[in-house]
Amino acid sequence: MTVKAESGTQTILGKRVRDLQTGITIDDEGKFDGVLKYVTGYTGFSGDPELQSGNYLAVKFSDIDPNATSVKVGLVPSAIGMDLVEIINDPDKNGVFRVTSLDQKLKVVSTDGTATREQLYDLSSLTLNQPDDGEG
Repeated sequence: MTVKAESGTQTILGKRVRDLQTGITIDDEGKFDGVLKYVTGYTGFSGDPELQSGNYLAVKFSDIDPNATSVKVGLVPSAIGMDLVEIINDPDKNGVFRVTSLDQKLKVVSTDGTATREQLYDLSSLTLNQPDDGEG
C-alpha cells in the first residue's frame, strides 16, 4: 500500500487540503515532513467544538492489496480515544487526522483473511503551527 499526502486541490470534510497543510512528504522509511497549519472552525471534521481546531493531516491511501478484506487507519496513541477506522469501502481512500503530538504515529493495519500487516508512519518531523503563527 502507498500512503502519501492528499492533493492540495482536494476538499475533505469541507476544507481544502491546502488550507490544512503544506509541503507534506513521506520518505522511504515512512517519516512525514512538512507543515500542518493551525485550523479553526473545522466543523466537517467533528461536531464537537473541542475537536474543530488544531493541526490536521490529510493523506491518501492507494495501491491497496486487491486481496485485502480490511484496511484500518488511525493515529496512535489517539488523543480522542478513537479506534482505527476502516477504509476498505471508502471510495476516496483518504483520511484526515487531528495531530496533537509529534509522538503520535499513523498506523495502517491491512488484513487479507490469512495474514495481518501493520505499518507505522513517523510524524515527529512535522511542524505543528500554533494559533499565533498567523494560520487559521
